[in-house]
Amino acid sequence: QVQLVESGGGLVQPGGSVRLSCVASGIFLSINAMGWYRQAPGKQRELVATITSGGTTDYVDSVKGRFTISRDNGKNTVYLEMNSLKPEDTAVYFCNAELTRPTEVGIVGRFMHWGQGTQVTVSS
Repeated sequence: QVQLVESGGGLVQPGGSVRLSCVASGIFLSINAMGWYRQAPGKQRELVATITSGGTTDYVDSVKGRFTISRDNGKNTVYLEMNSLKPEDTAVYFCNAELTRPTEVGIVGRFMHWGQGTQVTVSS
């Protein structure tokens, strides 16, 4: 069974920084694209940043220049370094990854997986 487990959230003051981590575990052949999404209260989940297996990154405009996504393929881990945090960054942050893995009947395919989310609150 595949799991994505996030860590690193918490309460941070405006202008501060926090680093999120997400580790993939279980049985899979490879990790393709990975990403971070967030969902603020009363709002839809939005894509924050993505990174391909080759390291190509993309960001939503509101976080460009402040957030950095990276990955350590040897550790099956994706990170989100968040700097210059603003109150509007407050949300539950979810890790997402596309994995190539076998199903219960042995068919290999690509499947999307989600973490359980970690709360980031930016407040003084």
